[in-house]
Amino acid sequence: MVVVPLLGALSLAACTAAGSDDDPSGPVSIDQDWSEADPITVDVYDGLANYMGIQGGWFGKIVKDKFNMELNIIAPNVAGGGDTLYNTRVSGGELGDLVVVDKGRQMDELVEGGLLLDASDYYGSMTNVSPFDTAVQHLNEGKEGVYGFPTSVSSLKPTESSEGIDPTFGPYLRWDLYADAGYPEIGTLEDLLPILKTMQDAHPQTDDGKPVHAISLFKDWDGNMMVTAKQPATLYGYDEMGFVLAKADGSDYQSIVDPDSQYVRSLKFYFDANQLGLVDPESTTQNYDTMFAKYQAGQVLLSWWPWLGQSAYNTEQNMADGKGFELAPLQDQKVFSYGAEVYGGKQIIGIGSGAEDPARLAAFVDWLYSPEGILASASETQGAAGPEGLTWEKGEDGAPVFTDFGTKAILEGGADVPAEWGGGAYKDGVSALNVSTVLPIDENPDTGYPYSYKYWPSYQETTSNPLTDDWTSHMGDPASTMDYLQQNDQVVVAPGASFTTPTDSSEIEAIRSQVKATIIEHSWKMVFAKDDAEFDALLAQMQSTVDGLGYATVLEFDMANAKAQNDARVAVAKEFG
Repeated sequence: MVVVPLLGALSLAACTAAGSDDDPSGPVSIDQDWSEADPITVDVYDGLANYMGIQGGWFGKIVKDKFNMELNIIAPNVAGGGDTLYNTRVSGGELGDLVVVDKGRQMDELVEGGLLLDASDYYGSMTNVSPFDTAVQHLNEGKEGVYGFPTSVSSLKPTESSEGIDPTFGPYLRWDLYADAGYPEIGTLEDLLPILKTMQDAHPQTDDGKPVHAISLFKDWDGNMMVTAKQPATLYGYDEMGFVLAKADGSDYQSIVDPDSQYVRSLKFYFDANQLGLVDPESTTQNYDTMFAKYQAGQVLLSWWPWLGQSAYNTEQNMADGKGFELAPLQDQKVFSYGAEVYGGKQIIGIGSGAEDPARLAAFVDWLYSPEGILASASETQGAAGPEGLTWEKGEDGAPVFTDFGTKAILEGGADVPAEWGGGAYKDGVSALNVSTVLPIDENPDTGYPYSYKYWPSYQETTSNPLTDDWTSHMGDPASTMDYLQQNDQVVVAPGASFTTPTDSSEIEAIRSQVKATIIEHSWKMVFAKDDAEFDALLAQMQSTVDGLGYATVLEFDMANAKAQNDARVAVAKEFG
């Protein structure tokens, strides 16, 4: 493990003035029993949350018991997506008591607008955050204070994948149905279509009569582009930077509206799929939650994310029956992988300047970086193990093992939580923050094993099942999906430089708003075009319209940012190895 110097923490702790909550003229201790404090409700504006309202269930009870605090989650994803809710609340002078927002533009705006608290006086006693002081200092560089705390921090090298056993992206198919089709080789992206057609034709309905579609899409995460049309580009090493697709190794940069771009290729892939009857017709109207339920019900055959298909469908019972999602590699793939972020990920946690009890919120934020907090609050899609004593415990050798309840709740598809832990369904009590403060593959100092249960020996020993056994034997006995990709030179790591995208100027922001709306609208129409001629006409119309709106101006800005990001990746790889 890399030992990070605690420069900021020590310099703050060295101050001799003893401040108070009312007059924080110096360091303020957050080390107290907050469970005895007066109850408060905290508004949490969270750009990653997929739930709106009071956090309930077991996580809500932990927060209540430790801090006598309720979290009122305010989620733009639920309130219609986009920046509308953010802009409305910022204009009103208060975003939230606690915020989870993008670093860069959003954080800069909030600091400049006086909406974030300078937590310098509390930082000196935030002992769980302090090991990541390098990331904290880098995030707040030039801001004359500690206004934000980085997420997804890590002690790993930036050239190492941050993703652990599974990549973030990949072509995941219902492996059992792929096996039924004879494990056909998939040369390239387009070769998926006849295979998916064979699979869907052989299994047009679930066992209970629900329609099966090879592909199901959703709209509520669309940003600069149609989000599900960006995903296939990641199989070839690209990720987005505004309207640019940039390759992880810096070898290529594409405008997404270029007819030869990976983005347009993806739209054509979906169009061809729809012509074959493979795309769920409800894709244009459903949200992520509705689509996720279809994955759970076995109604979808392809997932671009392991944490979608596998988390929804790979229950212990399904896998025991030989059913589930596994990576079915394209022969020409080079899957994009995010390197561990020395300076943290894309989101930050901040305390609102109007918060009524900032010391308590600083204590809560610090707790989120403790082993207990990491395990309880980490994003469920990344192997979050839940709280010790409920879902897992230390075995005789000190290694973590699931409890019977944890096995049912996390591996078998769900369970009701005991009353003393808050009651209700386990999944309903999962942290709505949907953020990982520390990478799940980092080591938990309390156990000596990674936070992610997928690395625990006990989990790996008990998860052998007909599905994974068949995949492993067919793929040459790799230790994991990532191991397979690395062995076959099918992954490319973008070094974790924690690059912060510069804030859009008002001109760029205005143009981008119109352009992205046009791109998204035309993209969806292209997928569901009636024939090739209409697809081509819509593409030409999209290109012409965005050009008229000033697309070139924003593209130049995004292209410069993409290249600056690559420069930062090169530099961080050189500095940290």
